[in-house]
Amino acid sequence: MSDRPHATLATGSSDPVEADDGSHSLTPREIVAELDKFVVGQRAAKRAVAIALRNRWRRQQLSPELAEEIQPKNILMIGSTGVGKTEIARRLARLARAPFLKIEASKFTEVGYVGRDVESMIRDLVEVAAAMIREEKRAAVRGSAQQRAEERLLHLLIPVPPPSPDVEPATDFSDTIERFRAKLRSGSLDNRMVEVEVEDSSGPSFEMFTPQGVEEVGINLKEMMPGLFGRRRKQQMTVSEARTILEQQEAEKLIDRQQVSREARHRVEEGGILFLDEIDKIASRESQHGPDVSREGGQRDLLPIVEGSTVTTKYGAVKTDHILFIAAGAFHISKPSDLIPELQGRLPIRVELDSLTEQDFVRILTEPENALTKQYQALLSTEEVKLEFREDAILEIARLAAEVNQNTENIGARRLATLLERLLDEISFEAPDMSGVSVTIDGDYVRRALAELVENQDLSRYVL
Repeated sequence: MSDRPHATLATGSSDPVEADDGSHSLTPREIVAELDKFVVGQRAAKRAVAIALRNRWRRQQLSPELAEEIQPKNILMIGSTGVGKTEIARRLARLARAPFLKIEASKFTEVGYVGRDVESMIRDLVEVAAAMIREEKRAAVRGSAQQRAEERLLHLLIPVPPPSPDVEPATDFSDTIERFRAKLRSGSLDNRMVEVEVEDSSGPSFEMFTPQGVEEVGINLKEMMPGLFGRRRKQQMTVSEARTILEQQEAEKLIDRQQVSREARHRVEEGGILFLDEIDKIASRESQHGPDVSREGGQRDLLPIVEGSTVTTKYGAVKTDHILFIAAGAFHISKPSDLIPELQGRLPIRVELDSLTEQDFVRILTEPENALTKQYQALLSTEEVKLEFREDAILEIARLAAEVNQNTENIGARRLATLLERLLDEISFEAPDMSGVSVTIDGDYVRRALAELVENQDLSRYVL
């Protein structure tokens, strides 16, 4: 007997507990418990991704020879829009501290058609990993970078003349430097102007298309012609602005780029997560006319990436054998069996997410720390307007959202944002003139503001 409740998407404001890369040891039960803080219900989907994440840790405990043979348990999520597919995948990536990229499968087409090359998704994922690692490295060297930036600032504020045989040796500047250092740290020099050398971003720009991608050409040209692509210019700015730029420059000098490349490749190969949304849009089999002409070809181009291949990136060659692919789609027109058999076989775990109910909407509006009602309360509090939602208002908003979803397109929890924006339109506009006012939203207010619009189905299709 299934224990899956009818449930839905919900998010919280704080990040989940994160584990170090390569040593993630949360059990499936603990992973589900973490996901429960951000996604209400959808237990089957959460169990599936929890097992997939735990299997990664299990594989890392095996001998390299055996670990190489174990393939990731890729997942196919089936459910209408707004039920939590993307949120589950995103929260899973944060739990694993893994490079995560969400892409729309419909943007990638067969070679020879207008669209993106499927290999570019791997290059984009490596860029995400490299950005994560650079940020970690910057944090590690922040103290040293700040010290070095401070010394450069002091030299800009107190230029020391070079020694000359015709001039007596310069006096000891140590006292002066220390006085300026104290002023610099106190912030009293923040508005003083200094001249800083920065990279010139107004250089020549062009694109070349190659099998390896545009970025490969860019990096090679920069290495071959540093004078053309690495020009620098001097710019006047305040000490406060200069400190930020100099700290960034010094941090970059302290970061080993080759190490970043190695770690980015390793992190993608061992922990990367690619979320393929709208997989149902390319699920129809080959036809010879209309928009379907490239769909099966697009699936066949995607297949080697999912099966395991080597993709060239500017950080080096990346193997996709152990990247976790989570595909998702509504499948309200096509069905999973419309995918080519080879691709179906590479998505062994199938989970169906539950549609949202009126009770789900009530939970979304009240339970999460970053619920929409709390977001609007926080926004209007900046204008010193106190906004309160009564229980009957929450129930009425949930009822209307379910009704509109039933009578028009079902967009899940996203309908709540549309209704609330319409509901609070006048208050948001008048808020600057309502300082100190308390506004209570009750069921009658919701019905007056939205009921007529909801009942007019022709109008609600365009407005709501």
